[in-house]
Amino acid sequence: MSGLKVDLCGLKLKNPLILASGILGVTKSSLKNVAQNGAGAVTIKSVSREPRKGHKTPIIQVDGDVMINAVGYSNPGLSESRKEFTGLGEVGVPVIASILGTDAEEFAYMAGNFLPGDFSAVELPLSCPHTPGYGMLAGQGTPEATYEITAAVKKSTKLPVIVKLSPSIQALGEVAKAAEKAGADAINMGNTVGPGMFIDARAKKPVLDFKFGGLSGPAIKAISVRCVYDVYKAVRIPVIGTGGVTTGIDAIEMIMAGASAVGVGSAVHYRDMDVFRKIADEMSVFMKSEGYPSVNEMVGLAHE
Repeated sequence: MSGLKVDLCGLKLKNPLILASGILGVTKSSLKNVAQNGAGAVTIKSVSREPRKGHKTPIIQVDGDVMINAVGYSNPGLSESRKEFTGLGEVGVPVIASILGTDAEEFAYMAGNFLPGDFSAVELPLSCPHTPGYGMLAGQGTPEATYEITAAVKKSTKLPVIVKLSPSIQALGEVAKAAEKAGADAINMGNTVGPGMFIDARAKKPVLDFKFGGLSGPAIKAISVRCVYDVYKAVRIPVIGTGGVTTGIDAIEMIMAGASAVGVGSAVHYRDMDVFRKIADEMSVFMKSEGYPSVNEMVGLAHE
């Protein structure tokens, strides 16, 4: 599968499939398991300065092609996470850190005290739709906040910086441009959509304890593809297409929309742990049948 190899901000990936943050990336052993099941790179679950319990259960509900979650960034905090994520060379693929902050100063602190470690890059999730104090609920989805946070992190680390944006942002191109201007090395487009809500009709109340959460799963793919298409037109840095990808053709759509790599998350629920290998195999079959020698040949083709 040499045609699947990609170079993302200097990271050498055996294929363009990246484990999205928040899915399985809680321990080094879970990252190794995902890598052994075919991922080209993996992203850890987001880490905050202090430990967070997150929202109370229930935090996830699935209804067909729609998954809704409000986890609330539960994590053991900076100190314990530094102990867990050591010796990452054992994972076998590039490992991307995901760090949280309530403002630019805290993001810079996290970058300076958690990185570089053994990480290959760092992701800044400015797009969570369901956790007060972070992401969209902290106003981090504006061009101004995106520029300030990205610039602060760039001063605190030499690792490639990936800015993760929300598909719910209206001025998406302007926010992406602000990240690029501040020095971002790539855009991860995107996160869950929403927030949305399920209501238990018999209990007469929302299903999730936090009431609303972010939507993921196959149902949001069309929105995610359109967002990648828009961001690709707005910036010159690489784009990672994330949201609703469960098959090889889904991944091809993302790439033709402008993605250089593809984030995979909730597909683990729908197609099991080896979904990365399945998607990679399906991509290879398509590329062979259509005469594409490499992934790079397909990036942005939908714009032509």
